[in-house]
Amino acid sequence: MDKYVSWMAILRILSGSVEITAALIMLRLNQVDKALAVNSTLALVGPTVLVATTAIGLTGMAHDLSWGKIAWIACGVSCLLIGILKS
Repeated sequence: MDKYVSWMAILRILSGSVEITAALIMLRLNQVDKALAVNSTLALVGPTVLVATTAIGLTGMAHDLSWGKIAWIACGVSCLLIGILKS
């Protein structure tokens, strides 16, 4: 198995574990305001994992991609982040 795929999968597994842990914490807190605070912290996890896994994947594919294609990918990721983070 490719080492880049392994690292990407590990990041996704960790991200999913953080999401499940947050859900369990929300259930344990049993208060809307505290659950909302926990949910808000998850807004940092998603984009961070997205950027990290994309960077790892691009690192693994860098020798196959032209600079033009890398620029288009960076533009797409930027658009995703703007859409996710802009309120």
